[in-house]
Amino acid sequence: MPPTEPTSGPLARAVALLNEGALVAFPTETVYGLGADAANPAAVGRIFAAKGRPADHPLIVHLAGGDYLDRWARDIPALAWELAEAFWPGPLTLILKRHPRVPTAVTGGQDTVGLRVPAHPLALALLRAHAAAGGGVGGMSGIAAPSANRFGRISPTEAAHVREELGDAVSLILDGGRCQVGIESTILDLSAGKGFPPRVLRPGHVSPERIADVAGVLPEIVARPRAADAPRVSGSLDAHYAPTTPLRLAAGKHLDQLIDTLHAAGRRCAVLCRSAPARAESAHALRRLPDTPAAYASALYATLRELDHCGAEVIVVEALPATPAWAAVADRLRRAACGAGQSAG
Repeated sequence: MPPTEPTSGPLARAVALLNEGALVAFPTETVYGLGADAANPAAVGRIFAAKGRPADHPLIVHLAGGDYLDRWARDIPALAWELAEAFWPGPLTLILKRHPRVPTAVTGGQDTVGLRVPAHPLALALLRAHAAAGGGVGGMSGIAAPSANRFGRISPTEAAHVREELGDAVSLILDGGRCQVGIESTILDLSAGKGFPPRVLRPGHVSPERIADVAGVLPEIVARPRAADAPRVSGSLDAHYAPTTPLRLAAGKHLDQLIDTLHAAGRRCAVLCRSAPARAESAHALRRLPDTPAAYASALYATLRELDHCGAEVIVVEALPATPAWAAVADRLRRAACGAGQSAG
């Protein structure tokens, strides 16, 4: 059954704004996205302006379902359809060859495009309503939506974070509560062609092992996806997902020592940990997250944002285990430590 277009309420207003070329923020299961009609280059340009994002950084296009895949991609391999069947709706972005109709504004000038179907019910309702209303320019029915924050900063996992970051640059924010996954989607490159294995360009909730269950082969992990032989993708810079407060990672056995050193130097230190540090009383602020990857990821960005506003001079984060289960969250913290304290832009 085709999606039904809403006649009133926030969804109808959101669709009308998208069709006018305005920006609408909405929740996904990963983080809040800053949405625009992906087939409208002028609207896409407003995303880059609002975020302060370089124009050569491609955006992920969100679809209402796998049925829309061939409007945005060409030469689609069988594996893409299999992965879409297995993981969509869900936090997996597929990098495929761009359909000729896709504006290069949304792909950062590349011949590839990132596509996914989000699992959040409000995101799906918006995408379906947008498609039912004609799907924007050319009837393409896609919404470009990078994270709704200033470029390089902490991704928003609550509606209030979006307004704090972007203010009046967003015409409407659809509030769907706290995002459950809490970190950005896995990005999987399938654009290399037949005979080449899939490549994980950004780790996320969908692990390489789960992808291998469908693909029959473990995907290659590309440590630096900005290499010449890999497409540019969201979140691939060394500095990303960062608070404005300097952030330092410390192995558990060195955590107390670092807290003591900073305290002795008179520096206000906020601590984010999984264990219980013996020097907790020396911290300006202390937050302890669950010792499981999924629960930790779900709370990470909101907690970093809270500590960024607590008046500390440095945020100390207990380093995570070097295991595959923690790889996606560890990736975000490593990039946050590289970018923390630098000016946004």
